[in-house]
Amino acid sequence: MNPLLVFPELPQFGDFSPALVAPALDELIARARAALAKATDPDTPLEWDELVTPLEDATEKLGRAWSIVSHLNAVADAPELRAAYNAELPRVVQFWTELSQDQRLFARYQALRDSAGFAALSRERQRIVEHALRDFRLGGAELVSPARERFAAIQERMAELSQRFSENVLDATNAFVLPIEDEAQLAGIPDDARASAGAEAQRRGVPGHLLTLQQPAVLAVLQYAEQRGLRESIYRANATRASGDAQAPAGQDERAALDNAPVMDEILALRAEEAGLLGYPNYAEVSLVPKMANSATEVVDFLRDLATRARPFAERDFAELKAFAASELAIDELCAWDIPFAAEKLRESRYAFSGQEVRRYFQLPRVLDGLFALVGRLFGVSVKPDQAAVWHPDASFYRIERDGVLVGQFYLDLYSRGDKRPGAWMDDARSRRRRGTALQTPVAYLICNFQAPSQGRPALLTHDEVTTLFHEFGHGLHHMLTRVDELAVSGISGVEWDAVELPSQFLENFCWEWQIVSEMSAHIETGEQLPRPLFERMLAAKNFQSGLQTLRQVEFALFDMLLHSQFTPGAAASVQQLLDEVRREVAVVIPPPFNRFQNSFSHIFGGGYAAGYYSYKWAEVLSADAYAAFEEAAAKSEGEQMVAETGQLFLQEILSVGGSRPAIDSFRAFRGRDPDIAALLRHNGMV
Repeated sequence: MNPLLVFPELPQFGDFSPALVAPALDELIARARAALAKATDPDTPLEWDELVTPLEDATEKLGRAWSIVSHLNAVADAPELRAAYNAELPRVVQFWTELSQDQRLFARYQALRDSAGFAALSRERQRIVEHALRDFRLGGAELVSPARERFAAIQERMAELSQRFSENVLDATNAFVLPIEDEAQLAGIPDDARASAGAEAQRRGVPGHLLTLQQPAVLAVLQYAEQRGLRESIYRANATRASGDAQAPAGQDERAALDNAPVMDEILALRAEEAGLLGYPNYAEVSLVPKMANSATEVVDFLRDLATRARPFAERDFAELKAFAASELAIDELCAWDIPFAAEKLRESRYAFSGQEVRRYFQLPRVLDGLFALVGRLFGVSVKPDQAAVWHPDASFYRIERDGVLVGQFYLDLYSRGDKRPGAWMDDARSRRRRGTALQTPVAYLICNFQAPSQGRPALLTHDEVTTLFHEFGHGLHHMLTRVDELAVSGISGVEWDAVELPSQFLENFCWEWQIVSEMSAHIETGEQLPRPLFERMLAAKNFQSGLQTLRQVEFALFDMLLHSQFTPGAAASVQQLLDEVRREVAVVIPPPFNRFQNSFSHIFGGGYAAGYYSYKWAEVLSADAYAAFEEAAAKSEGEQMVAETGQLFLQEILSVGGSRPAIDSFRAFRGRDPDIAALLRHNGMV
């Protein structure tokens, strides 16, 4: 049996082969087309179970099968799999584009919306119909030839380019290695990072150590390497990935093949053309239709206001850092590759601790236990190990139960590998859905890129990595703790993109609570919990350089929004020039001219954040204000009981409702009012 055709069971990763992708899609697309023909037949009644359910059944199976292929392509990239993925991507995109453009189906949904039976549908089903009509319009269902065919061609080409962008970033990352034969050059770099570099050299059969551009290795060098030249080499290589200026030891032809500049230019041109076909002035306005924000102007104003508020704190941060670097580190000119190193030294000096000292207290197994215990207290569930086929020995599987009843399950894959896409993310393997008395429980993928265990010890996490783990688990909870039974609005489905970060950012806040931190910490050598005085110093340093960090996020978000709202593809001004203008407007720290950050900005060119990167800061307003409710509850005399009750309210009004109602309504139901930016500013120390 083809493992891509096994429903409703979990993915059979052990039986997967790239050769099975094409035949599975042959069958699933044929089934979906048959269901589409039935749904668009005028004799099919305008009833939910006759019109919507059969097509939803077929398209869900297609979506789940393709998500397995996409997931494996992200976490276990290999030549055969990449070839199979790229070969089948065009027809998958073609099917979804044809579905979104099907004027017969559009008319059937419009008829359902206008029918007498619409009022009798549940709130969830009414919202699904409204979303479907919106998505038909955004999918080009109202276009006529030749615009219709051109729109479809654009979707297929953009999918190809997005995949190429991601592949170029991965291949450019893997193309760079820096051999180090003299271990003295690694002075200052933590022992486990050195061990990983040594293991990489041994794996490739070369002497000494090999430094790569895997993010744990990059951060270890930039934060801790005492050799300034080494920091510069790694910074340059990382900052020029997937560009014509790449520092990878490859020939000119190879660098050109991996250069994402022409890929970006074509993507932007196609997005602008798509917007024009749909009748919008720019792609940003298309992107914002299903989001909370109403216009690009509203987003730009929000970001510029936040930049204005953060700038005085950022200027103070940078002035302190430059003074410290000059007086204590003999660095008179603070360059980009010096900033993480100097910042770590300043943090150690000011707060009497180092990130590496803290890291020794956060063993991954212990952190997971603490995370699961917190989730249990807040939301009344338990997390337990479970059994399922996985794609790599590093991956594991868990289940979430409430009162002994299965609620959801998730895969966990946390370590960096050469065949794995950089970054951290959550994706859905299966969504909650009820068919009659049968309940399909949700399943999630939770992916990070931490440094793998070495020397027989458990993996150690920095506090930032602990926060990343909590962030992704927050996304997972949003997907898994839903109580909505309709597929299209359960979990994260149907949630506005600029609200989807609310639960993830919300959960991050607990990484700064003493009870939580003490429970999930145990020193790698002594087993003792993180000392309270050390935690207090961490807390004092929590907003260290928060002004600079805020402006950095605003820089990325403003660049993204202006790129998709005011930039004219093909004009004299380049993408680099726009980024330079944004930096001159909002940044305090200006990267060197050779920096090509945009060439690896996968969020907006290889992911789903185009004209949506602002969502991180937008949702942070919501998440900070939501967490303030827990702070208020904890301050009351009832303490723990009030926090648990607030957790249940958050579950009831935010996590469990999924996309079944507007996100702003869910926030108001939880908080009793509209969001207020005050909590965000307070949490970041910018008051």
